[in-house]
Amino acid sequence: MADSKDKETKAPENEAPQAAAPEAAAPQRQAQQRPQVQVDDSNAQALYANFCRVTGTPEELILDFGLNPQPFGVPTEPIPINQRLIVNFYTAKRLLQALQLTIHRQEATFGVLETDVQKRVMPGGGRPAPARPQPQPQSGA
Repeated sequence: MADSKDKETKAPENEAPQAAAPEAAAPQRQAQQRPQVQVDDSNAQALYANFCRVTGTPEELILDFGLNPQPFGVPTEPIPINQRLIVNFYTAKRLLQALQLTIHRQEATFGVLETDVQKRVMPGGGRPAPARPQPQPQSGA
């Protein structure tokens, strides 16, 4: 019986060693084993904000969100802050990366988002069509 066990564990001489396969499959296993974070948003409140103020301390970033009832010009009344989000800078950086990726996908699909209100609004109440990103010409060497 010892002979049959030896035959089972030995690889044929014409095959590659099996040690290489687990190394190549390691990144795939790690990706498959990534834990899925479960989220309970049953108590989440959805609020709209068209105003955000960013302040902070050396340890934290403070994001205040509110509704500016006078979006054109300088507001004549204080803007009420409805929500305050306080995060550390590591979380803020991950948030920045997630927002950049999301905005990039949005603009790739629907065109560049103009953040200057005066450039977006046309006289007479019309709105210009969103500009599509133009391909950049490639220069030859």
